[in-house]
Amino acid sequence: MHPNPIYHDADAARNLGYARERGFGVLAANAKNGPLIAHIPFLLNEAGNVADLHLVRSNPIARALREPMSVKIAVSGPDTYISPDWYGVPDQVPTWNYVAVHLTGVLELRPQEELRDLLDRQSAFYEDRLLPKKPWKTAKMTKEVLDKMMRQIVPCRMQVTGVDGTWKLNQNKPDAVRLSAADHVAGYGFGAETDVIAALMRGVGEE
Repeated sequence: MHPNPIYHDADAARNLGYARERGFGVLAANAKNGPLIAHIPFLLNEAGNVADLHLVRSNPIARALREPMSVKIAVSGPDTYISPDWYGVPDQVPTWNYVAVHLTGVLELRPQEELRDLLDRQSAFYEDRLLPKKPWKTAKMTKEVLDKMMRQIVPCRMQVTGVDGTWKLNQNKPDAVRLSAADHVAGYGFGAETDVIAALMRGVGEE
């Protein structure tokens, strides 16, 4: 994450809200032979202090969870290259704008009996976004097939003890310069992601 504090002006509620809505990130943990990484969907509760997730049983992090361990979840948002030509003023350099939220905490294994409820809550969270499509539910699966698949994964819970976010959106530039860059980002033509970050750049100071 960028060390400049100007990019860390979002409060905890905004950072947690973004992580909750995104619901997907990179889980990182230290291990004897180096860092362990897993890309995972997760559910962050309303209080922002508990994240529920599951791991494939053979995942190195799951195998290392004989005891609770300190971890981070890095949640990446939209990002884009910024050309210095887009500012409309001289003596600028290239940069990269992005949004990222890091959750810090302690991860532990949960009883296997909690897995079905976790899977039901996770699928409901994402299926609700697809309405009016009739939501998919685990009840649609053959019990034997579902049981076999569930034996391959384990439920986990992270107690969230810290949150930090970087919202690098050219806050260090005068408004006219930042808005000029935002217009060029929107004109990139790369679709939804650049549209989102252009809107965030235009909305600096309006949160």
